[in-house]
Amino acid sequence: MDDVKLVIAVRRDLKMSCGKIAVQVAHASVAAALSAQGTEEFLRWMDGGQKKIVVKVSDLTELKKLEGEARANKIAVHEISDMGLTEVPAGSITCAALGPASSSNLDPFTRNLKLL
Repeated sequence: MDDVKLVIAVRRDLKMSCGKIAVQVAHASVAAALSAQGTEEFLRWMDGGQKKIVVKVSDLTELKKLEGEARANKIAVHEISDMGLTEVPAGSITCAALGPASSSNLDPFTRNLKLL
């Protein structure tokens, strides 16, 4: 059976610090997990160790394209917008979580993305 993972894509054009990125990825992971609770994908993801892959995208355009590909493949997308209290302007979309979903569904459009 195919493994289940969560892919989080982070925008690099915002020049966020490592700490800021960590918090944004955490927000995306929590949002995805809460939304998926009770689904077969969630249960398989939990049983499989909650695999998470963090990748980078160059800008909002690339992130939106990735989100569109995920939605076209019926994969849940959880976009994170910042409150603007620290490093980026309020409402800035910082990252998005795709899944949890099977690797065979995610890999066709995420495998060529570079790890963060």
